[in-house]
Amino acid sequence: MDWLGNQQRRRVNGDILAKCCSWETVKRRLPFLNWLPHYSLEWFQFDFISGITVGLTVVPQALAYAEVAGLPVEYGLYSSFVGCFIYSLLGTSKDVTLGPTAIMSLLVAVYTSGDTSLAILLSFLCGCIQLAMGLLHFGFLLDFISHPVLKAFTSAAAVTIGFSQVKNLLGLKDIPREFIFQVYETFHKLPMIRLGDAVLGFLCIAFLVVLKWMKSHFPRTYRGMPVLYRISYVIVWLATTARNAFVVIAAGLVAYSFHVVGQSPFILTGKTAEGLPHFTLPPFSETIGNRTVPFSEMVQNIGIGLFIIPLMGVLESVAIARAFASRNSYRVNANQELLAIGLTNFLGSFLSAFSVTGSFGRTALNSQTGVCTPAGGIITGLLVLLSLAYLTPLFFYIPKAALAAVIICAVAPVFDLGICKVLWKVKKIDLLPFLATFLLSFWEIQYGILAGIFFSLIILCIPIARPEIKQVTETNELNLMFMNGLSFPAMEYVRDAVHEKALTVSPPSSVNLDFSHVNAMDYTVVVVLQELIHEFKSHGLSLSFSGLQPEILQILLAADLDGFTQLQSVRSGMPYEDDSVQPLLNKGVQATS
Repeated sequence: MDWLGNQQRRRVNGDILAKCCSWETVKRRLPFLNWLPHYSLEWFQFDFISGITVGLTVVPQALAYAEVAGLPVEYGLYSSFVGCFIYSLLGTSKDVTLGPTAIMSLLVAVYTSGDTSLAILLSFLCGCIQLAMGLLHFGFLLDFISHPVLKAFTSAAAVTIGFSQVKNLLGLKDIPREFIFQVYETFHKLPMIRLGDAVLGFLCIAFLVVLKWMKSHFPRTYRGMPVLYRISYVIVWLATTARNAFVVIAAGLVAYSFHVVGQSPFILTGKTAEGLPHFTLPPFSETIGNRTVPFSEMVQNIGIGLFIIPLMGVLESVAIARAFASRNSYRVNANQELLAIGLTNFLGSFLSAFSVTGSFGRTALNSQTGVCTPAGGIITGLLVLLSLAYLTPLFFYIPKAALAAVIICAVAPVFDLGICKVLWKVKKIDLLPFLATFLLSFWEIQYGILAGIFFSLIILCIPIARPEIKQVTETNELNLMFMNGLSFPAMEYVRDAVHEKALTVSPPSSVNLDFSHVNAMDYTVVVVLQELIHEFKSHGLSLSFSGLQPEILQILLAADLDGFTQLQSVRSGMPYEDDSVQPLLNKGVQATS
């Protein structure tokens, strides 16, 4: 017998191992194996164009988002290429690009206060958490953050990020990071505006707005279009698509021209580290002055950001992936996306990167330019590496006002309070988590998110704790229909409702409980039903049941309720036939017609 048992265990273990190592499992974990065998020259052409286009956008945005994170600008580029290569191997969306984003950069700034060691360590820990979530298939947790909470957070973040750049746009100094104090100090120091930065900043915003308008209103190409028109179209399309790079380069040339003649009307980015980042371990301790800060204290300094940043990073990336998958008719795997972003943050920390996620703007651009596979990200990553290797000395002349203009124009479309009107029409109570998240995010981002999730869960639990009870008929006895399931939080409410409708009236009446819409119950429900049956019996009345689903009837039979009675002929006041419960009734349950 032991030999047979061992044989069976070996056979089961072998089946499990074969399943884990099957070709289908390998392709699920390495999605590039699905599209690589079918790769073609035509796909490469589209991927190459998309990769170059996105690369021209990601370089100036990376510099700007490093500024938002409170880090030297080169760290934005350090964080921009790892995800391009990792996602091309592990990602399940052809459109998504991973890298620094406005919201993620803001969160990094909030929880690391511009400390590069903390930012890199946070990326490492964030990657570990996201990898664990992916391996344990915790992608379903993202479903518990409602759309109003997400929209409120992104709108509040857009305001916070945009206003944080006003100081660079106007050339102001010594502005605090806290939003409320930031607003006060910015207005307080308006007389100290640097005219050169202000003029350049507003001109950059104007150019970006005009170029964006041109992109959306420029006529499409058509068959038979003259060659000259087609060439003009390509030039304008390239200028409007890569408008961020165009504006940053133009502003840098203007600043360099003033520098040559010995004038400095702008605050410049200044000297940046040259070359590619070195592959090294994340900082598990850091030295501040004469003191060494240990790993445990660094984690304490990050605080709740250790949970907020991984969650928001995954939420933003998966939401973007799902949106574009729906738009372009393919599917994504949330757990595989967790692995892709987790490995990106994990490996990125060894190359001095801070936490990244999916970028909506760059993903939209990737999709619009016709990318066919995630291989487009490889071209983008190579372009970022070339910038790091050869262009970092030129970053010295980029005015901070130009980067501020890029950030403000990037986050402006994210601000959307129009959803309030829709929520008011669709479901007014959803405004509660929206407003709680939006307003509290200006105080502390984590409080806004947690408040929104809390109110969303309360709204979710209200129908569970207060189920609708419909009074259907009132003939010889009262017929009460439960319009949704029953569980333990609702039972005191149900007991009080039955009392009020049947036992506190004159004369009191018997009650039939219609369970047509009840498909689940727990032990507490069974206990309260037994108590109600005894209470009605003590008043000389009956409490009966109808419309029982087979699984609900099975539960009540297993509980062996004393005095349990089922009516077969009453459902919503109308006769009905229910053959599905007849085999259970044959077991001896009392039934009446």
